[in-house]
Amino acid sequence: MQQAAAQAPADPRAFAAAVKARLQEGQTTLRAAFEADGNARRLIVGRARLVDATLIEVWQHLAIPPEIALAAVGGYGRGELFPGSDVDILILAPGDFCNADAHRRAIEQLIGVLWDVGLEIGQSVRSVAECLAEAARDITVQTTLLEARFLCGRRELFDEFWAAFRGKLEPAAFFRAKRLEQAERYTRFNDTPYSLEPNCKESPGGLRDLQIIVWAAQAAGLGDNWPALARRGVITAHEARQLARAEDTLRDIRCRLHLMTRRREDRLLFDHQEGLARAAGIEATRTRRASEVLMQRYYRNAKLVTQLNTLVLQNLAAAIETAPPAPPIVIDVRFQSVRGLLDVRDDTLFEREPHRILEAFLLMQQRSELQGMTARTLRALWAARGRIDAAFRRDPQNRALFLQLFQQKRGLTHELRRMNQYDILGHYLPAFGRIVGQMQHDLFHVYTVDQHILQVIRNLRRFTLPEFAHEYPFCSRLITAFERPWVIYVAGLFHDIAKGRGGDHSRLGVADARRFCREHGIAGEDSDLIPFLVEHHLTMSAVAQKQDLADPDVIRAFAGVVKTSRRLTALYLLTVADIRGTSPKVWNAWKGKLLENLYHAALRVLQGDAPAPAAGLAVRQEEARGMLRFHGLRGGVEDALWRQLDTAYFMRHDAEEIAWHTRALYHRPDSAEPVVKARLNPFGEGLQVMIYVAGQAELFARLCGFFSRLGYSIVEAKIHTTRSGYALDSFVLLDPSDTLPYRDMIGLIEHDLVEQLQTRPPLGAPSSGRLSRQVRHFPFSPEVSTRRDEKGNSHIMSVAAIDRPGLLYAIARVLAQHGIDVQAAKISTLGERVEDTFVLSGNELGKTATLVQLEQELLEVLRV
Repeated sequence: MQQAAAQAPADPRAFAAAVKARLQEGQTTLRAAFEADGNARRLIVGRARLVDATLIEVWQHLAIPPEIALAAVGGYGRGELFPGSDVDILILAPGDFCNADAHRRAIEQLIGVLWDVGLEIGQSVRSVAECLAEAARDITVQTTLLEARFLCGRRELFDEFWAAFRGKLEPAAFFRAKRLEQAERYTRFNDTPYSLEPNCKESPGGLRDLQIIVWAAQAAGLGDNWPALARRGVITAHEARQLARAEDTLRDIRCRLHLMTRRREDRLLFDHQEGLARAAGIEATRTRRASEVLMQRYYRNAKLVTQLNTLVLQNLAAAIETAPPAPPIVIDVRFQSVRGLLDVRDDTLFEREPHRILEAFLLMQQRSELQGMTARTLRALWAARGRIDAAFRRDPQNRALFLQLFQQKRGLTHELRRMNQYDILGHYLPAFGRIVGQMQHDLFHVYTVDQHILQVIRNLRRFTLPEFAHEYPFCSRLITAFERPWVIYVAGLFHDIAKGRGGDHSRLGVADARRFCREHGIAGEDSDLIPFLVEHHLTMSAVAQKQDLADPDVIRAFAGVVKTSRRLTALYLLTVADIRGTSPKVWNAWKGKLLENLYHAALRVLQGDAPAPAAGLAVRQEEARGMLRFHGLRGGVEDALWRQLDTAYFMRHDAEEIAWHTRALYHRPDSAEPVVKARLNPFGEGLQVMIYVAGQAELFARLCGFFSRLGYSIVEAKIHTTRSGYALDSFVLLDPSDTLPYRDMIGLIEHDLVEQLQTRPPLGAPSSGRLSRQVRHFPFSPEVSTRRDEKGNSHIMSVAAIDRPGLLYAIARVLAQHGIDVQAAKISTLGERVEDTFVLSGNELGKTATLVQLEQELLEVLRV
C-alpha cells in the first residue's frame, strides 16, 4: 500500500478519483462474490479490510503529522463493515494538538478526501483524556471505544490510550449499564421480536442482542468470539455453534437489505420482504408467499437469539459480578431458588422425569419470590423439549399439570411466553407449534399468530388484576363475577390456532378445542363454552360494527346465537381482548361502546325482556326529559320537536343524545337556517357533530366531503329525516393522525359547515390521498354487496376496501349521483382496511340494472 501511495498522482482530485475507483472496484468484487456464495461474513470482513487499505493510503498520501494516530472504532473496529454502514474512526491526538491551526487543517483535509473517495465517515477527534472523560459520561461512547483497533499513525499514543481505557473500565458496571440499555431498547420495540416489520439490528432477537454478549465478555476479558466464550465455560460448544449460525443468518439478511436498498436500511419493511426472499433463493409454497416463508425463518431465528441472549447474560452475570453468591434456598428435592431464580438441583431432572417440565412452570406461578429461571434450568428445559412427545401428551398427570397453569392466580402470561420461547408450548400443543412465527397478511394484525394469541391471553388476565381495573372497568367487573375465568383463557389459546390451514379458521379451531377439552377432562358447560367461543370469537364484533343495534330483530338474532348470559359475558370479554390484541390502531372507545351496548341489549333479551329499543321507548324519552329539566328547560318545550320525530329516531339514539339534540333545536324545529352543533364525544375520544337542515340533495356526500377535507375519519353516521322533511344527522369523528385538537375544532366546524350547507357548492372530486406504505404489499380486492333487508323497506350495502383519505366521500358521491339516500352508516376501520355497512333508500334500488351499475362504479372508486 505504501508503494501505491508513493506512485499516487500529485493532483488531489486525480488522487481521490483513483482511490475511489479502486474502492468501488473492490466493493463490486466483494458483492459479486457474496451473490455467488452467500458468505456474509466474508463480505463484511472483506469490506473492512478494503476500507483499512483505503484509509491508510489516504493517510500516508496526505502526510498527516506523525504525532497523531488513527483507529477504527465501533463495528468497524470489530473488523466488520456491512455494505451500507458508516465508517467510524477515532483520530487520537496529544492533549494540545488541536490548538495548532496547521494540525486542524490537516485533519479537515483528511476528512474531506475520505468523503471524496466515497466513504461515509463518522469521526471523532479526541485526546486520551477526552476519550476517558466521554467514556465515563456515555455508555455508548464507552462501547464504541471498547472495540477500538489501531490503523496507522503513532502506535505509542494508541497504546497509551488503550492501557488507560482498560484501566478505567469496570466490567461489572459496564455489564449492568448494557443490560439496562437492552431493557430500554426492548421497550422501544414493544418487547417483541415478532412485529411484522422488525429491525434486524435493533429489535429483540436482532444483531444487537448478540453484540451485547460479546461487549460484556470483552469488557470482562472473557473473550471476543463464540469459541473463546465456550473455552471459558460461559457457553457450551453446542451453544457456540447455535450463536454462530444465528449470527450468520442475521448478517446475511442485513447484507442483502443494504445491497438491495443501496443504503443502511435495517428494517424488514414490507417493501423489501419479497425481494429479500427472492435474493435468498426462497420460493413461494402452495399456501404462502416467499416473503412469509422468509419471515417465519427470521422469527424463529430471532426467537433462538433471545433464548441464547437470556442464557448467556445470566452466565456472564455470574462470572462478572463480584458480590459473593447467596446460598440457594431449597424448595424441594428437585428444585431450589438461586438469587430469586428457579434452579434445578440436578441437570438431568427433565430427562429423567419429563413431567417435571410442566411442574417447573407451575412453580414459577405459585411462588411469587421467583423472578425467573437460572441458565442451568433453561438449558435443561431446552435440551429436554424433545421428551414432550405423544406419550407425554397422553399422560393424565401431564394433562392435569398443563390445565393447572391456566387455573393459577398469577403468572399465566409470563409462563406461556416462556414456554413458547423455549418450544415447550409448541411441543405440548403441536397445532400451536405450527403457527409460531406465522405472519398475518390481513392489514390489521401487527403480530405473528402465536404472539397475537399470547397478547389476547395477556389482555384477559389484565381484566382480573386490580392495578389494571381503571383501563376497562366494565370488563374487570364482569370477569371478577365470572365463575372459572380460566375457561376463557383456554378459549383464547385456541381462537386463532387454525390460522394458515386454509378455510375458516374459526370452524377449524373448534375441532382442536373439542379434542383438548375431551383429553383434559373439561366437562359440562365448560366443554361447551370453549368450542363456542372459538367458533364465534368474531361474531360479536361483526354484529356490533356492521348491523343496526337499534333493530330488535338484530338483537334477538344475536341472543339466539349466544343462548346464555354466561356465554354472552365470556364472548364479550374475549372479543374486547381479541380486538385490543391485534394492533394499537384497531381499538378505540367507540368500538368499545358499540360492544357494550350490544352486550346490555342481548343480556336483557336473555333475561326474558323485550329488546330495549322496543320495550323501553317511553323510558328513554322520560330519561331524556329528566336531563332537559336538569338543564333548566321547563316541561313541554320538547313537544314541538318530538312530534316531528318518529320511533326510528328514538330507537337509534340514547337518552343523552336525544336531550343534547333537543336542547339545540326545541326553539327552532322549523329553522330556515342550518343548525350545526359539535362537542367532545361523551362516550370516548373524538367529536360528535349534529346537523339539522331542511332536506337537500347530496347532503350525505356533502357532509362526508367536508369532514374528509378536515382530515377526520367518520366512525358512525346516524341519518334521520323528520316528518316535516328536515335532515337530523349525527356523526362521530376521529382524527387518525392524532394531530387535530378536538376542542379547538368545534367552533370551526360549527361555522364552516353552516356556510357549506347554505351555499351548497358543487361536489368536488374525491381526494387522491396517499396510501400507507404497507397497503401496497397486501393483495386485497374490494367487495360490494347490496341486498334488501328482511322487512323489504330498505337495502343493506356492505363495502370492504383498503382505507385511504376521502374513501367514504368517494362512496357517498357515487350514491348521490344515483339519487340514493343513506339512512344509516356503520363505519368500521380494521387497521388499513375498512368494512362499512350502509342502510339505503331510493326508487332506483328496485332496478336490477341500477344495482349492477352502482356496484361497478363503486368497485371502480374502491380500487387502489
